This record gives sequence, C-alpha cells and structure tokens, in this order.
Amino acid sequence: MRLPALARTTHKWFALILAIQAVFWTLSGLYMTAVHIDIIHGDRLVRAQAPQPIALAGLVEPTHLAHLAPGLKAARLENQLGQPVYVVDADEGKALFDARSGEKLSPLGEGAARARAKALFAEDGDIVSAELLTKAPLEIQTRPVPIWRVEFEGAWRPTFYISPQTGELVSRRHDLWRTFDFVWMFHIMDYDDRQDVNNILIRIFTWMGVATAATGGWLLLYSFRRKRRVRKAAA
Repeated sequence: MRLPALARTTHKWFALILAIQAVFWTLSGLYMTAVHIDIIHGDRLVRAQAPQPIALAGLVEPTHLAHLAPGLKAARLENQLGQPVYVVDADEGKALFDARSGEKLSPLGEGAARARAKALFAEDGDIVSAELLTKAPLEIQTRPVPIWRVEFEGAWRPTFYISPQTGELVSRRHDLWRTFDFVWMFHIMDYDDRQDVNNILIRIFTWMGVATAATGGWLLLYSFRRKRRVRKAAA
C-alpha cells in the first residue's frame, strides 16, 4: 500500500473511532455539568446535627476505656440517638460503647442501624429495606465491610450506609449519583472500578488522537503538494 493511501486509511478509521468516543465524552460531560455537584454528593439528604451538650456526670472515665478496649488508640465522646457514647479505636478495630454503663454496643443490629439512619435522614420517606453487607458493592467499593445498607422510599432511591462498629454514616448514595458514576465510567474509560484516570484505554485513545492529527496534517500538506504538481504538469 502506498504511503498516502496508508495515511488516509489510518486517519479515516482513527477519526471514526475517536468520534464515537467523543460522543460519550460530550454526553457524559453534559450530565456532569448539568447536575450540580452538591446534589450528586447528596448533602441535602443528611439532617444537620446541632451540637448537643453532654453532661459529664455519671459517665465512664476515659481512663477506664483502656480496660474496655485493650490497645486503645483514640476515643471520642458524642451523642447518638439521645445517649452519650464513646467511639473508640483500638487494636481490634473501632467499636461503640455506652458512655454511661460502659456496655459495648457494637456491632449494631438491624434495629439500631435503622434507628440511626432514620435519625440522620433529612427527608420524610420511610425505610424500605435494611441489609448487612459483607461484600462492598461497586458504589462504595473502597469502604470497609461489614456495613449496613439502609434504603429509603422517595425520589432517586436515597440510600445510607451505616457502620455497624461506630454507628457513623459512612456514605450516602442515590440514583443521580449512580448515574453520575455510570457516565464517569465512560468519561475516563475505566470500565472496571471507575477510578483510574490514567488507564491503558485512555492512553491508547490519546495516542490515536496524536496519530489522527499527524496523518491529517500530512494529508493536508500532501494535497497541497499534489495540486502544485498538477498545475505544473498542465502548464
């Protein structure tokens, strides 16, 4: 095959493939700019927690926590569902203790997880389901398990993920976020875990773009040179 024909074929097919991907880039980019990032984050789904004073009288002394949680690294006193609790980090991991009695509250059962999620939910929908997951779904793939998934009724299927060890809200998801995550997959061309913005596919398409531009530039120059030769031959 002659060099101009090879360049023309390469330019045509690379441009066609890139054009298809460019459509995905454009459509995914439109969605990501049309829906405000604050909506995607789901901040409106979480009830603002006003600071509540905690009476220290009658609470377990912080020094006693070392006996309750061997290898204690850190402890935090907070209010959950109207009662003071200690969230501790120890050698065996994180745990939750009743700050008055010292009773270990974790891992939380379904009733406690539902109550915690309901207290944090800012909208009016009731809980549809609660499930303890031992394998993290794709939408929270980096979060530790086990974890409670609590789904609410309402628009966009709002879902809270509650830690059974601390009672904390680990993450929130809804269908607008899930759609964002789906189009993000096409935007960065990572069809596996949707996190690698420097994957092999994006690099291949980058070099395809370079090759398309290079062959297009060469064909443009070649066409001018060819026209000049035709004019000279006619003269």
